[in-house]
Amino acid sequence: MEADQAASKEAESCIDLLVIVLDTNPSQHFVRQNPQNLTQILEAVIAFGNAHLMQKAQNKLAVVSCSHHATNFLYPLPRRQVELRQVDGQYEAFNLVEKTVKQQLGSILMNAPRLSAPCESLLAGSMSMALCYISRLQRNLAPGVKMHSRILVVTGSNECASQYMTFLNVFFTAQKLGITIDTCALDKTLSLLQQGCDITSGQFLKVTQLDGLLQYLLWVFLPAPQIRHKLVLPPPPKVDYRASCFCHRELIDIGYVCSVCLSVFCKYSPICTTCHTIFKNPGPLPIKGKKKKKTDKQM
Repeated sequence: MEADQAASKEAESCIDLLVIVLDTNPSQHFVRQNPQNLTQILEAVIAFGNAHLMQKAQNKLAVVSCSHHATNFLYPLPRRQVELRQVDGQYEAFNLVEKTVKQQLGSILMNAPRLSAPCESLLAGSMSMALCYISRLQRNLAPGVKMHSRILVVTGSNECASQYMTFLNVFFTAQKLGITIDTCALDKTLSLLQQGCDITSGQFLKVTQLDGLLQYLLWVFLPAPQIRHKLVLPPPPKVDYRASCFCHRELIDIGYVCSVCLSVFCKYSPICTTCHTIFKNPGPLPIKGKKKKKTDKQM
């Protein structure tokens, strides 16, 4: 009992930091079908972030916007604060999160360049920015204060094979720092992000209906990773650990690996296009002669 009480007191005094990476790329399929879906997702994410802050006074929240052209912090703003008006019946911190995120995202979407063709989202860069933010806060903690950090990626974009190496760097850096990566896929099953969730002991969930997004977020991603083993959560999907080739950016089963930089290619090339190492052409395989069977006369 004393050990449980000490553990509960330590959990109450510990800081839980949640960084939400929200994909706002207009090339997402559900956004192109109905632009109002982005507003619905934003409302669910804001409510989920406020629910995280409501759990404990020490909890912290950050929201990062990810698009096809840039990555921006929606909350908190380091240099300036949004002017707020007091709203009766609403906690000031919740009002600050809602107004700041909406105003920042509105300004970003208004100034975004127009797309002539669908473009992939800068998810890997946004997750790298989230890791840098977490590392900075961890470095500035007071002595004796502990902080548990995690990243939640909410995206409906397709697979970003061109960012394969950056994704792997993010995953293994998060694993080394003890940061959990969760993913809420809104459209397609993303094998690279599944790998990241599996490497960092995070949760991957593919949402089947956008109308129930907030319920999914509260059910699966609101509990801290330390207590998820006590809850009944969706079983983890089977992770596809196939590598992405550097020449065509496609997942492959069998390929060629550069012995210097470990780049993966689906076809043999005498020169590595990544590190420009020159390899010798493989010679033909030696043909083994068939052994003659001894006949009865030779016996």
